[in-house]
Amino acid sequence: MSYILQSLADQQLKEEVPTLYVGDIVRVHNRIVEGKNERVQVFQGTIIAMKKAGPASSITVRKIGAHGVGVERVFRIHSPRVEKIEVLRHSKVRRAKLYFLRDRVGKKARLKQIRR
Repeated sequence: MSYILQSLADQQLKEEVPTLYVGDIVRVHNRIVEGKNERVQVFQGTIIAMKKAGPASSITVRKIGAHGVGVERVFRIHSPRVEKIEVLRHSKVRRAKLYFLRDRVGKKARLKQIRR
């Protein structure tokens, strides 16, 4: 029975997902539905957490919104709602979860850029 479930899970995986790391600055193109209309909304921010669980893999992206308010969203990587994920920049980090960025504002919240 687990073979059947595993084959169904493998069919849900996307092939064009870039390699993502915690600390990357990404641009996530997310499809949202407003009534009858459907459009693509772009959410740009820093990956502060990742969960790797096959088709249920997800990333938590944080950005600073209007008036300095932090906004976090969790995106399922293999969801059909996620159109694409663009990696804009890689950062040097020493932790798996960057929850400390929630308490930092301005220049203290910056991460050092690395080239990969």
